[in-house]
Amino acid sequence: MGILVRGSLLGLLVFTTACAGALPPVPPTASSAPASLAAPGFDFGRDTFAFRNEIRARHPDTPDLYANYCFVLARAMRQFFLFARFDPSQPKLDPAEYVERIRLVVSEAPWHGARPPDDRVVIPGYASLRGFSAAQEEAVKRGLGGRFWTLVHPTNWRVTLPVTSGHQETVASEIVADLDQGRLVQLLVTNWPTPELNHTVVAFAYRWTDTALELTVWDPNDPTKPGLITFERPARQFVATRVYDTRPGAIRVFRMYYSWLL
Repeated sequence: MGILVRGSLLGLLVFTTACAGALPPVPPTASSAPASLAAPGFDFGRDTFAFRNEIRARHPDTPDLYANYCFVLARAMRQFFLFARFDPSQPKLDPAEYVERIRLVVSEAPWHGARPPDDRVVIPGYASLRGFSAAQEEAVKRGLGGRFWTLVHPTNWRVTLPVTSGHQETVASEIVADLDQGRLVQLLVTNWPTPELNHTVVAFAYRWTDTALELTVWDPNDPTKPGLITFERPARQFVATRVYDTRPGAIRVFRMYYSWLL
């Protein structure tokens, strides 16, 4: 109970002290504007994990299920993009050595800036995160580590708090600003108290329409194709337009791991 109270108070402090913001005007050609790639060089089919975070409710009798690791995977995907370099020309390592390399990658704070190529952790023998995680799935999972601290992260308690439409508009404007700076944006998404969606995705591109901001996201639960979250400008609310195993509808969205506190 003490953790819940402290976490809720922290979330309340963050919520009540957030500055109101507004989205920039929609570009005149919004209806025909293509998706804007968030981070130069990012490729969905190359820079994401090949395996998925499983949903425990869909596999209740499966032992050793890789479930409830969505926060681990989303954070690690960003860390690999920022701090790792793949070199298929070098010889492959044994699984234990890969585990150590992965631990070096995920030990970096995800809010830090990208490392230059010569200063990155080298993953030899593979050309991409997708190929590496497909071939070395068990080593990758071991290297990424456990899920406990991501599940009790104090900012997760924000899902229990009410938010205003102005707060959500501020979040939308911050996402756009991050993407314009070439940063992948990890998002906490929820429709609590409905026991359906308390999850995380990573936004990597956006597109304006006449009435909305469309965010293209990578979902740890579905490595096969991008998802879509929409910010409806007139209502000033987010909608789970295409989120894996989630009915379309209104959700609340928060940024994650963009500072040591949040």
